[in-house]
Amino acid sequence: MTQRIAFQLAATEGRARTGVIRTPRGDIRTPAFMPVGTAATVKAMMPESVAATGADVLLGNTYHLMLRPTAERIARLGGLHDFMNWQGPILTDSGGFQVMSLADLRKLTEEGVAFRSHIDGSKHMLSPERSMEIQALLGSDIVMCFDECPALPATDKAVAQSMELSMRWAKRSKEAFGDRPGHALFGIQQGGVTEELRGISAEKLVEIGFDGYAIGGLAVGEGQEAMFGVLDYAPDMLPKDKPRYLMGVGKPDDIVGAVARGVDMMDCVLPSRSGRTGQAWTRRGQVNIKNARHADDPRPLDEACGCPACRNYSRAYLHHVFRAQEMISGMLLTWHNLHYYQQIMAGMREAIAEGTFGAWQAEFHALRAEGDIEPL
Repeated sequence: MTQRIAFQLAATEGRARTGVIRTPRGDIRTPAFMPVGTAATVKAMMPESVAATGADVLLGNTYHLMLRPTAERIARLGGLHDFMNWQGPILTDSGGFQVMSLADLRKLTEEGVAFRSHIDGSKHMLSPERSMEIQALLGSDIVMCFDECPALPATDKAVAQSMELSMRWAKRSKEAFGDRPGHALFGIQQGGVTEELRGISAEKLVEIGFDGYAIGGLAVGEGQEAMFGVLDYAPDMLPKDKPRYLMGVGKPDDIVGAVARGVDMMDCVLPSRSGRTGQAWTRRGQVNIKNARHADDPRPLDEACGCPACRNYSRAYLHHVFRAQEMISGMLLTWHNLHYYQQIMAGMREAIAEGTFGAWQAEFHALRAEGDIEPL
């Protein structure tokens, strides 16, 4: 029988945890940051380059892949791993978040969501059953149940109704997923920023039973303070022996704060999107490479960073190629950002294992507070 996906907790410090998710396609070290490969590619990166940054797992997007090139085509071509040349684990989202963002093009019912493609206006229906079918065709290792993610702020009534619908869809997702050894299904906790609703959602998900649990419905406009307020209690509502995944997060300090509150997995488009728009994330905070102050600066983005952008190129060069709109700009800055994010994860894993996470956090925040190096 194919190996089942399992989570092993190795060490804790406070609420922070480190461990490993074992899958047939390889181990995922936690805390883990998943680069986002929306359309079967992490933009501006080769798969081997993404692996070189230290990433163990990628995220693929059900909504975008079902529209183009279609899940059926990917299945005929051998599945998503072969199609995009990534043989490590892949997690696919359910498509619910993207459909939510298309409020003007969708119609929500108990059955699912009818919507028009943002590409060509064609009509589609996405339901729990169809989402499970698409993710099975893709062959993803970790499958997310289909849910509705309401934009915040929203009324308590609207959030409650959305959460209850998501829980009914979670049950249908579990039934449609079936028994698939070697693949895992994660449930998604909803409930906005209301503790009572989060608790009800967690109880319903645990009753259904999943291989892992996500905290959804955050990083959708509520702000860091409100998000951390939810994370002060939400992860502890979920089983301790299963991985906990915070969806769509985030900035470096968001990630560190989430891990400190018991989160094991995260994903976000920020490091790759920022790289394409001239923004670099460093130990000293954010650097806007398009600023004129960098035009004559021979120093690297970060002298302590070992990525190709920092090893081989100056701020002056990175400034030039961004201003000249050369493709290498997005490639180098994206590589740097993903490398930095993975360095954060590695640092936290090591610190938690050694019992020094508190000191690691203090140093992380102190260095960021200093700001970027002074201009020449």
